[in-house]
Amino acid sequence: MGKIANLSNSKPDNIKSKPKRKRSVIAHTNKGRVWKWLRRYQSSEFKRKLVLLSIEVLSLGVTVVLAIMVLLGYSANQFSGTSFFGSLLPFSIGVVALIVAASVFSIGWWKLRKRLQFHSELLPPILSFSFALLITWSVIYGQFTLAYGNFRTLIGGKEEAGRMAIAHQVYAAYRRHSSTQLQKMVNRSQEYRQAIKDAADAFDIDINLLLGIAATESSFISRDSSDGGRGLFQITQVPKTAVAQVLKRLNVEKISLENPRHNAFIAAATFKRYFAEMKGDLFLTLLAYNIGPANGGLRFIMQQYGASDFTTIQPYLQTLPRDYPIRVLSYSLAFRLWQTKGKLLAYEEGNNAIYIQRIGIPGLHTGL
Repeated sequence: MGKIANLSNSKPDNIKSKPKRKRSVIAHTNKGRVWKWLRRYQSSEFKRKLVLLSIEVLSLGVTVVLAIMVLLGYSANQFSGTSFFGSLLPFSIGVVALIVAASVFSIGWWKLRKRLQFHSELLPPILSFSFALLITWSVIYGQFTLAYGNFRTLIGGKEEAGRMAIAHQVYAAYRRHSSTQLQKMVNRSQEYRQAIKDAADAFDIDINLLLGIAATESSFISRDSSDGGRGLFQITQVPKTAVAQVLKRLNVEKISLENPRHNAFIAAATFKRYFAEMKGDLFLTLLAYNIGPANGGLRFIMQQYGASDFTTIQPYLQTLPRDYPIRVLSYSLAFRLWQTKGKLLAYEEGNNAIYIQRIGIPGLHTGL
């Protein structure tokens, strides 16, 4: 009986263990899901905060850097000269003041940031990004453009000063053109614009530069000249490398200089070759394009007289067209104005001179 009683009171192992195992498995599964969700939430939250902080820091950096450039440009213009007390000392004091102002700005922003975050963590990056957009627009299109130009002259030194002096020759040449003459040139160019645009795109050149060359060379009257020039760009001797590039891009077996499209592609390839040879100097590139490869080309002339840039080579070009780059760029400026404004502006009227200088000469500061 004792044995029977013991057996009757005992429960099978499978009946006792199953409920416990189920409960422990469910609890463990739920706990794992919670931890995964927490880790995923923490990871996404960290990424979001990192993105917001990166936008804020980058925007503040752009704002501070551009503000310093503008203020240094104003200072360089205000205190230009070699006098110690009249120029050098005030400018140096201004640099120290900029450092102090940057420190004050950093402290002020840190305090303001805490207040902004109290309302929303999105406010600091939004506000800093707005500052960066505002000052960037002011430097490119607004009232700070001239100050930024002064900063370029300050840092660029002799090279930038010479470039700006020549730039003003271009503005003066544009001013001398009659509006009727320029409008006639713009109207003539429309027939060949697509071919020239394709050539400019193929060789990564500002289309206005190629339009300026064509205007100077042929006035958009495609013909052969007595000195051997042929077609829209008055092509004479063509470098073999340029011909090979054009054949490949046009996918043709032979070049026809009477074909305006072929003529434009040859001009673009030749221009790009001289641009590389002259190490990106736009004025020298245009001069080399005009002189061509005859008698060793521009490089030989520069080596002969020890000239290093457009300013120093000009006095030695007695029998060559020194003003060729100026004429090309004055036409290029007219085409850029037409493209931007839809009309040609009189340089001397109202604030047109400042506006035209803000638009800039094609290829002068922005590359090709």
